[in-house]
Amino acid sequence: MTNIPSASPVFDFQPGHAPVLLTLPHSGTDLPPGMAGRMTAHGAQLPDTDWYIDQLYTPHARERGIGVIRARYSRYVVDLNRGADDAVLYPGRPSTGLVPALAFDGTPIYQDGQEPDQTEVRDRTAAFWQPYHDAVGQELERLKRQHGWAVLWDGHSIRTHIPRLFEGRLPDLNIGTNSGASCDGRLLAGIEAHAESLPGYTHVVNGRFRGGYTTRHYGQPDRGFHAVQMEIAQSTYLQHEDAPWPLDETAFRRLSAAMAGFLDTVLDWKPQA
Repeated sequence: MTNIPSASPVFDFQPGHAPVLLTLPHSGTDLPPGMAGRMTAHGAQLPDTDWYIDQLYTPHARERGIGVIRARYSRYVVDLNRGADDAVLYPGRPSTGLVPALAFDGTPIYQDGQEPDQTEVRDRTAAFWQPYHDAVGQELERLKRQHGWAVLWDGHSIRTHIPRLFEGRLPDLNIGTNSGASCDGRLLAGIEAHAESLPGYTHVVNGRFRGGYTTRHYGQPDRGFHAVQMEIAQSTYLQHEDAPWPLDETAFRRLSAAMAGFLDTVLDWKPQA
């Protein structure tokens, strides 16, 4: 049984004054006491982490007054981009789960007999998932009260090739808006226009990744809440996509500038009266 920490924060929150909130649910690498000893060697490497996603976005967000909520704990503890009911996001495809037992490549995260039971899943959901989403919901409500609307930008990255989850090579930039339901059409048009202006990057809108729980739950344009997920292929900024996941500094700087442009696009948008 993993010990659930009672005092240490489960996420970092930097409030902002702009009508945009940046969420990074898969940036964390912390594990609660006792969990690492139950994991396989492969699982303990946390291979499905969104490596360097915090460094990619946060400096630009702070410069622009954009608030940031960043997970501290690994997605293997609990996946903050899944619903608490663990509903399947993409029917007909392998599900990665609220508290996953398998890595994206299908290999076990836990040693035999060490997988979390339902009681532990509930405990982790209460200790890690609920506080994070309470904070996201409260901050979006605050931003809407202040500005009249709020935009959530959910930042992610993933390996470029994962045969278990998708065929072939993932496009570099994967923009998800729950098939157009989670944000205003003009906002999406501006985001796609910026993607098209970037030389050397491929992109797709509502392709394999259309947005997880965060985008689908918080994106309610009719209520003034807009949400966009950006899933970045890790080949755009890593030297290679295996441990220890070394950064390609030149590629990272280029990608970081591209992400700053996306944030500026979102900041420049305003809903029509």
